[in-house]
Amino acid sequence: MEQPLPRTKLWASTMQGHGDGVITAHAASTARVSAREPRSREQREELEQRTLVPEACFSQGAGNRAAAEEADRFRTCFERDRDRIVHSSAFRRLAGKTQVVVYPKDHQRTRLTHAVEVAQAAVAMARGIGANSTLADAIALGHDCGHGPGGHASEDAFDQFIAGGYDHGPWGSDVVLKGLNLTLETLDGIRNHSWSRPAPATLEGEIVSWADRIAYCAHDLEDAVSAGIVTVTDLPDVVREVAGDTRRRQLATFINAVIDTTSRTGVVGMDKLTAEALGELRRFNYERIYTRPESVAQSRTVVRVLTDLVEFYLANPARLPDEYRDDDLVRGAVAYVGGMTDRFAFEQAQQLLGWDPRRLPRGIGRGA
Repeated sequence: MEQPLPRTKLWASTMQGHGDGVITAHAASTARVSAREPRSREQREELEQRTLVPEACFSQGAGNRAAAEEADRFRTCFERDRDRIVHSSAFRRLAGKTQVVVYPKDHQRTRLTHAVEVAQAAVAMARGIGANSTLADAIALGHDCGHGPGGHASEDAFDQFIAGGYDHGPWGSDVVLKGLNLTLETLDGIRNHSWSRPAPATLEGEIVSWADRIAYCAHDLEDAVSAGIVTVTDLPDVVREVAGDTRRRQLATFINAVIDTTSRTGVVGMDKLTAEALGELRRFNYERIYTRPESVAQSRTVVRVLTDLVEFYLANPARLPDEYRDDDLVRGAVAYVGGMTDRFAFEQAQQLLGWDPRRLPRGIGRGA
């Protein structure tokens, strides 16, 4: 029998931790705190009341949920929402879903890294404004869980099957994340984060709407530059003059503008000049990245693949996993295909439908 490697043995040696009384993580642990009662959820709720602006959304007990729950000893209701989203399979699958690039390389964004970057921007703005940063974090991390494989093209594919159309915001809040029993405030922010939707009901939801647009405008450009699709010298003058030509400076400019404008005017928004720069950056990305001929062709292929997959499962419902087979077969088929990662969907297209892998998407796709 082969012996484990030395590093594996070293790792195994820490199975029980260290010490005889209180077990510590390290043999030479020196971390200490003054002995006292743990900081309760109620204390942290009180801290929110003292430190956040009156218009913030405050944590309270177990929170407003469709199904009543007992409150947690230590975590606020929005902290529990955040934790549930992070540990959900829908959130993990974002690692395999298109942001701009199908089959991304090491440094290109996925829907998962996009969600993390939106959360960073949302938390930064919430802290600067005095809003509830935990609620903003939860909304941001969950905002794209309703996206199907292949980016926004999946919405075009699923529209034909869902009455009223398929929108990743409502689908994420009302279908994909429904089983998590999240608070109504978190679900509202996820449902309405897109600018084409009704305004979110909370200050934090509006902050996430800005964070989403700021994050994808900056990082989609960075990915496209890295992929050789565009160069920063192509950017409109107002973008370079106001927000610079690096993702770091653009994020700082746009995030700080929302904090400053909101604090000065009381309206969650951005001053006209900086908003013009953000709008021009988004227009540039739309014209030069999202709707370039290669991207449009790829999106059309994604629509065909996903349409064919849904129709396959409608014709062969026994091939659907049990949890997706209920009274509404169409909804179940869309939910199953919508939950697939890019790679799994394209593998299914080859195995079930006989798609030639050379016809399947690769490269730059349509962004957020």
